[in-house]
Amino acid sequence: MSYRDVASRSVLIWACTAVGSRMPVAMAPLALVFLVRERPGGYTLGAALAAAYVIGEILGAPVLGMRLEPARGRRHLAVGLAGGAVGFAGLGVLADAHPVVLGAFAFLAGAAPAAVAGGQRALLTSLVPERAVTQALSAESMLMSGVWAVSPVAVAGLALGVAPRVPLLLGAALMASSIAGHWLLPAGWADGEPDKETGRARLRVLTRAWPVYVTGAASLTLLGLAELTLPALLEQRGIGVGWSGPMLAGLAVGAGLGAFLYGLRPWPGRLRARSVVLMGGMSAFVTLTALIPGAAGIALTLALAGTLQSGALITRNLSLREALPPGALAAGYSVMYAAAGAGYAASGSLAGGLLQLVAPSTAMLAGVALTLLLTALGWWGEARRDSSSAAGDPDVGAAPGAEGAPIAGGCDAERSL
Repeated sequence: MSYRDVASRSVLIWACTAVGSRMPVAMAPLALVFLVRERPGGYTLGAALAAAYVIGEILGAPVLGMRLEPARGRRHLAVGLAGGAVGFAGLGVLADAHPVVLGAFAFLAGAAPAAVAGGQRALLTSLVPERAVTQALSAESMLMSGVWAVSPVAVAGLALGVAPRVPLLLGAALMASSIAGHWLLPAGWADGEPDKETGRARLRVLTRAWPVYVTGAASLTLLGLAELTLPALLEQRGIGVGWSGPMLAGLAVGAGLGAFLYGLRPWPGRLRARSVVLMGGMSAFVTLTALIPGAAGIALTLALAGTLQSGALITRNLSLREALPPGALAAGYSVMYAAAGAGYAASGSLAGGLLQLVAPSTAMLAGVALTLLLTALGWWGEARRDSSSAAGDPDVGAAPGAEGAPIAGGCDAERSL
């Protein structure tokens, strides 16, 4: 079990395809703000367009994810990417259109490819041996950390140095290129028995994994609140607000490092216990971020929080693999994506409301308290589900490979010790 198991031509093609599909997603909110910022009330309009985009993601991910068919996944992903490319192209070409038109294109750009991330993750894990799934998910997390670190710089440089519409046109071109990349990969990701559940049956299967979604959303809510309140926190501490950019870049670097370390070796304990430890550690570092007065300490604790957060998200993805049958994994990943998006969006509203009432440090601590509450709820839900499964409850049955079952002779990182 090592990163050598994921070093293959297929995984390299997958990585290039994933960058093409997810770079536009990372670019979109800031690119929408730059697109209209010179209009009257531009920043307000930009925030509204970004909200329309995020709402599209939140609604599109579960709805379209439910329709993904493992054996014909490529067709579904191609259609979603094509819709996203049209949305981004419409925003770039019709940059001076009425706000309602721009809002419709923003919603389409967010909704159409919203299930792609889940499908691509299911495809990735089908390209590697079962023993290397943890390493594959770690590699994906590292890749996405790089994408999210580069995207804001690319958007600002292109929008200010060339033209505000260029980042969105680039996003359309990247999504279109990702469609072509999928034709160099397998047509689907079906493994094990074909998934025959549809409609209400699939919804019931996905609903059983609700504790995983809760904990996954909690981690994004906390980091989102920390990111959004960071400029105000620096101002409260008498530190230049301009340091927020490098500090958030350090958070992204920490997340990439954490993903790499998570995939290096097996880790002890059940997945739900690991998740609680990682979430608790992340909450502790965000608490220190809120309390430490110096810039160096804030930067360090943010980076350490990012390091643990990437491990927590990988653990949540591994937990989904245990909770769901193979044919429902792509849909489950999509629901997780929607839950994370909802958590991040909620953190924005929470930050805006709290900063009107309390100091930035207090707002950050309130986010920590909420995260710990959601983490406890998720742990309780997983423990209850596993207890019911062990007792033979047919309505709460675990998927093949459920927690505690060793994989590949007990050598996988998911092994219980």
